Amino acid sequence: MYDAIVVGARCAGSPTAMLLARSGYRVLLVDRATFPSDTMSTHHIHRAGVARLARWGLLERLLHTGGPQIRRWTFDLGPFALVGNPTPAGPIDFDVCPRRTRLDAMLVAAAAAAGAEVRENFGVRDLLWDDEGRVCGIVGQTAEGTTCTERARIVVGADGRNSFVARAVHAPEYHTRPSLTCGFYSYWSGVEMDGVELYPRVGRAIVAEQTNDGLVYVAAGWRRDAFHQVREDVERHLLANVQLCAPSLAERMRGAVREAPFAGTADFRFFFRRPYGPGWALVGDAGYHRDAVTGQGITDALRDAELLAGAIDAGLTDRQPLEAAMQDYEQARNAAVMPMYEFTYDLAKLEPPSPEHQQLFGALRGNQPAIDRFLGTMAGTVAIPEFFGQANVGRILREALPTAA
Repeated sequence: MYDAIVVGARCAGSPTAMLLARSGYRVLLVDRATFPSDTMSTHHIHRAGVARLARWGLLERLLHTGGPQIRRWTFDLGPFALVGNPTPAGPIDFDVCPRRTRLDAMLVAAAAAAGAEVRENFGVRDLLWDDEGRVCGIVGQTAEGTTCTERARIVVGADGRNSFVARAVHAPEYHTRPSLTCGFYSYWSGVEMDGVELYPRVGRAIVAEQTNDGLVYVAAGWRRDAFHQVREDVERHLLANVQLCAPSLAERMRGAVREAPFAGTADFRFFFRRPYGPGWALVGDAGYHRDAVTGQGITDALRDAELLAGAIDAGLTDRQPLEAAMQDYEQARNAAVMPMYEFTYDLAKLEPPSPEHQQLFGALRGNQPAIDRFLGTMAGTVAIPEFFGQANVGRILREALPTAA
């Protein structure tokens, strides 16, 4: 009998298992994959997420994965670019963009070191239910093909946007919106790059940044209705998109070598799921999902793992009724992500900036502290409602006015 079984061992599941194990719980962490292994991802960990890993004592291990520390952001608007380093998260003034082969293996190892039992190449086939309709365990299949059952006080689904656990418990969805974009990415060697570069354009976008082993991650996005056309010849369409959106990047990619196959999807739907019920909980993309254009997935998963582990601990120790603790978890998650959820939805439309935003972006030019704070809205260190609030925008606009002679 485990205290918790966590289904899915990547950037939401492994931290949840690790934190529960550190609190003394008996935890089983399972995943159908083996590690190290790759998965589709935006890769970026914003400094708010890096700070959380540092607080957990994992910063040295993260840096040991080999990715560079990113302190330079280029937000290219076409006529001009806003360049800076987002507002720090405490002492952390950098982001990282690790390959998932490195990051996920590190997180699985951290969960095991904390005392969680890890089973790789383990497929969950069903959930167990007690006579009162409460989830009480899983039915799984080992790598050898043996079927086994394991029981727990709570089962956590950390198994992605297409979560089996969420489907099995019929987790209600809300705030749902359709996918607006499609995207593909790969890695290139021989590209000069400093930090991360973002090129939002009408109907398309490019993101490029440094990752492990001297490689550069380049992702291209289009409106969703272009998906079938793009996937017929991804390389041609992606390079054409780079040329249209980012000619300077296209020049730096001449002669570069693509080092991996393309990965991509058109499934960037927006939704929240109720993340708990009798004997079960959801975390990470299993609990809520948004477009990849702002690169929030890993950072959000780390935060929500901490929120969920705290709620489970409060409930299992009777410091708080478990139902109330899980309700608090949902409310805290939603409050943390809702401004970015709306911001991401607007950006994913791939439409021209509103006249008000065009005026604001123009006023930011030459105002480095304000540029860094604007970039901090995406890095999770500056509150979106505060930065785009009337008082702050008015101040930036006034500061941009020419001084009278």
